[in-house]
Amino acid sequence: MPYLDLASHRLHYRIDGDRSAAGKPWLMFCNSLGTDLHMWDAQAAALSQHHRVLRYDRRGHGRSSAPPPPYALSDFGKDVLSLLDALEIERTHFCGLSIGGLTGQWLGIHAGQRLGKIVVCATSARIGTAESWVARMEAVQENGLGGLTAATAERWFTPAFNAGQPGIVRDILYRFTATTVQGYIGGCAALATTDLREEITRITNPLLAVSGKEDPVCPPSDLESIAVRVRQGRHLSLPGRHIVNVESASAFNAALSEFLDD
Repeated sequence: MPYLDLASHRLHYRIDGDRSAAGKPWLMFCNSLGTDLHMWDAQAAALSQHHRVLRYDRRGHGRSSAPPPPYALSDFGKDVLSLLDALEIERTHFCGLSIGGLTGQWLGIHAGQRLGKIVVCATSARIGTAESWVARMEAVQENGLGGLTAATAERWFTPAFNAGQPGIVRDILYRFTATTVQGYIGGCAALATTDLREEITRITNPLLAVSGKEDPVCPPSDLESIAVRVRQGRHLSLPGRHIVNVESASAFNAALSEFLDD
């Protein structure tokens, strides 16, 4: 498995498609809190035909190591830039969900020249409140992640998807509980201190904001707000809740392909 060794931690990454195919653009995916790079399996399979796809596990998630928390959103953004530099990728399209979408916004603000088009999914310029994330950190520190699985399944997927696709849901929740406590708490700390509502007006990259129509975490209005505030934004809402790329995989893939190829 390929890894990038940084000063404080190690990042696990994966490349799908022909890395040497110079004519194909790069497309990078960034996972949400409590998931790993496999949340993008359906997208990698579909998009790697026409793109060189780069996925990675954010610090403290999947096979990446977990430096001591707290983390800041800038830490996640700099991890992306370090990975791009190490792989000698000058420019890539970027797609991130939830905290991954916040990472994409940070990159658009601070390193927009390294990105082509940006897709932010089931996210907001500010997710939740500092108080709610502190409460989540305290609960996880005391009881671990196992006690959150039922509530997570309800937030992430509609009742119909939970009932109709139990294997997919079970796999996602297994990866959720496999997340390190340090990595999860570190992500919560970053969310508690992040508010990009003013700064995103500086994003000039073409941006697609994708919402889940029934997402209780980041409702469609949050994605509409991002699309309105950036220079070149558009909004699309698809059936599903928070992990909309999994619940509406076919429609999501089609929308992503259309946007990137437009």
